[in-house]
Amino acid sequence: MADAQPAPAVVTPAAGPGGPYKVVIVGTGFSGLGMAIGLKKAGVHDFVVLEKADEVGGTWRENTYPGCACDIMSLLYSYSFEPKADWSRMFPEQEELLRYIKDIVGKYELAQHIRFNAEVTGAEYDDATDTWRVTVNGDEVVRGRALVAGMGPLHHPSIPDLPGLSSFAGRTFHSAEWDHSYDLTGRRVAVIGTGASAIQFVPQIAKRAGHLTVFQRTPPWILPKPDRRITGVERTLFRRVPAVQRGYRNGIYLVQESFVLGFKNPRLLRAASSLAKWHLARQVPDRDLRRKLTPDYTMGCKRTLVSSDYYPALMRPNVELTTEAVAEVREHSIVTRDGRTHDVDAIIFGTGFHVTDAFDGAHIVGRNGLRIRDAWKDGIEAHLGVAVAGFPNLFLLLGPNSGLGHNSMIFIIEAQVRYVLQCLAMLDAAGGARISVKPSVQDRFNQWVQRKSEGAVWVAGGCDSWYLDRNGVNRAAWPASTLNFWLRTRRLDPGDFQIDRTVARDETAGSAL
Repeated sequence: MADAQPAPAVVTPAAGPGGPYKVVIVGTGFSGLGMAIGLKKAGVHDFVVLEKADEVGGTWRENTYPGCACDIMSLLYSYSFEPKADWSRMFPEQEELLRYIKDIVGKYELAQHIRFNAEVTGAEYDDATDTWRVTVNGDEVVRGRALVAGMGPLHHPSIPDLPGLSSFAGRTFHSAEWDHSYDLTGRRVAVIGTGASAIQFVPQIAKRAGHLTVFQRTPPWILPKPDRRITGVERTLFRRVPAVQRGYRNGIYLVQESFVLGFKNPRLLRAASSLAKWHLARQVPDRDLRRKLTPDYTMGCKRTLVSSDYYPALMRPNVELTTEAVAEVREHSIVTRDGRTHDVDAIIFGTGFHVTDAFDGAHIVGRNGLRIRDAWKDGIEAHLGVAVAGFPNLFLLLGPNSGLGHNSMIFIIEAQVRYVLQCLAMLDAAGGARISVKPSVQDRFNQWVQRKSEGAVWVAGGCDSWYLDRNGVNRAAWPASTLNFWLRTRRLDPGDFQIDRTVARDETAGSAL
């Protein structure tokens, strides 16, 4: 959400004659659509979903780079209530995931609730009417009793501020904004960054580029990717005996979840670390290259990646890996700090997203004019990653400290959606106008988060990652098991929230749920 324009005109919503929607949702990825489905299942149809693009999909709409796929198995990376029996592969590719999302929209008849090409540029809580005034495209306002931000944490591409980048005469783009009009065939291409996206697209573009230079700051831990086609027999079995698919899903979940034990006890990750080292040694016989690709930090400090074709791509004769830092970018080249000049025609950034600073430029104003950037001046935090003190009826999905480095984020999304529904139901039952998490509850929760993070691998593992803010504080990762998160969100504690009723409330507008 960028800064809003002053004094926008209010658009009368379709919810009723001049009245606000009961819920305004932002985003049509897994989070926003999951919230919409949750509302419909609860019998609520008076809501709108605002989407900045012209189609649904969230991250799986925006990321279309070559080789784009999920690094969580398809049988787990899907809604628990909406299994797909005919996944084609163990690890779903971008196009299949996008089709799954579009099928969900059709099945649950969500299109009628979605406003496309409606970018949210600001949101302010109106104390007089107890509604959120959500600014769309800078000059419209949609009002809602409650606001659910389902944009997710990975939608603001991060591009490093390299000296001289503006002078580069070639093509530049981020992996999340792939320029498909630019033909890489025979080109001299530079890839900056070696994260989850880069290890997927590097093997693909290495086949076409004349010369590819990969600029690596920190090597990732990479495990072999056990990907394969799902057989026809398996798909038939999943369709006819759904319990078999649930068993597959639960087994994958337990294997993924076992990694959380190593986050506080890295010794438990020795077997996985040994597998990663064996994988590297098997695929990269070149000793010098293997040394550059060997991480010097504890596994789990950054997200552990899966790939079986990244290392072989680096062994191609037209591919070079450099670990020298970039000193400057010139009109047709990149100069590294060792003084070497790398001639390039295009620069592709695989440098991830803004996470802990994603709200720095957001125009979100809560009660009594409290700006979220001021509320978070010492770091982003929220109760269970959902509710922020001082911002009534505002709910975040995949907010601070609800990110995972080892399991499916859809598990967290579903737990948070259920929690938000409980908040709205409690507000409705109490006849209230606004519900706010108590500051003491938020403080207590975040003190627990930081205590649990002490000594954890992403804090003490010897690396910098997107889990940590500029002060080295964990603001993104959930510091315990997903079972712990499920238990914490399974049943809302009414004592954690304050419910207020305003005398001036518009009684004709209806309840929250």
